This record gives sequence, C-alpha cells and structure tokens, in this order.
Amino acid sequence: MRVVKLGGSLLETGKMFDCLKHILNSDVQTIAVCGGGEFSNLVRNFQKKWQFDDVAAHEMAILAMQQTAIMCQNLQHEFVIVASILKIKQHYFSIWSPDIKELNAGNIKSSWEITSDSLAAWLAIQLNADELVIVKSCDIDSALTVTELSERCIVDSEFSSFIAEATFDLNVISTKGFLNL
Repeated sequence: MRVVKLGGSLLETGKMFDCLKHILNSDVQTIAVCGGGEFSNLVRNFQKKWQFDDVAAHEMAILAMQQTAIMCQNLQHEFVIVASILKIKQHYFSIWSPDIKELNAGNIKSSWEITSDSLAAWLAIQLNADELVIVKSCDIDSALTVTELSERCIVDSEFSSFIAEATFDLNVISTKGFLNL
C-alpha cells in the first residue's frame, strides 16, 4: 500500500488529473491525498484579513482539502472518497478526505507549519504504508535531504518530525518524474 500526496498546485498546472489517471494504471493499492490548493490560499488570505486564530484556520484548511477531494473524485470516478482511516483499506484506489476529529485525536497541532505534506506522512504512518510519494509541481533534485527540502519550502517545516520514525519508503518527486514512473 502506498500514499501519494498530490500538491494543490497541481490543480493550477493542470496535472492533478494526469497524476490521478497515472495512479489508476498502477497495480498498487493507493490512497491519494490532495492538497488544498487555491482553497487553502483563500483561508490564508482570509486569516490575514480577519485575524481569526490558527485553530479556525486549520479546520478551514482541512475543509479545503476536503473540497479538493470532492472535486477530484467527481472528475475521476474510479476513486472512492474515504474520511475514516479504518475504511481506507477497504478500497484499492481512494482519495482521503481528512476527518478533523481523527486529526485532533492524533494530536495534530493547528498551524500553517503543518501542510498536507505532513498530513500525508501522518496518514502513511497510521496505515503502516509501504511507501509515501510526495508529488510536487516544481523540479526536485533527488539528492536533497528532507531538511534541505524543508529549507527550500518544498515540504513544510514540520515534515521531518512527522517522518522521523517512519518505516515507509519516501519519494519526493516532480510531476514529470511521477508520470514517468
């Protein structure tokens, strides 16, 4: 089983659906985690404007991921939307729509330092996945360490703490690299 996190920016580049179709051509049970993209950017902008706290922003950013999941599943019907970790293993191709109650129970802090990258890592650990693939719209130097990826803002600043004790294989890759796998 693998978890594939598809960055929200893939919606802007038009590659999100290419990646989802590519997943369907694999023979590996896959849970897609879609970033919030522009939906999350709206939350960031509204928080700056209205000054609501990080707890509210976190919950709204989770809703952004849920919106992206709904849209992606609607346009790629082979996937099933799954919110509960317990139900994920029942489906071969699913899109995770994170449940805020499960995240809160997992002690995920409410902070912009934790993005869908770290949430995908958390999910992969909960599922005891064999692999976590993080697909980004930018070019990725495969020689970069997780710390360097974080320093360059390719993954979030908390990502390394989420994968510190992970047993899965990690692959942070560009869209082009992923589509050529």
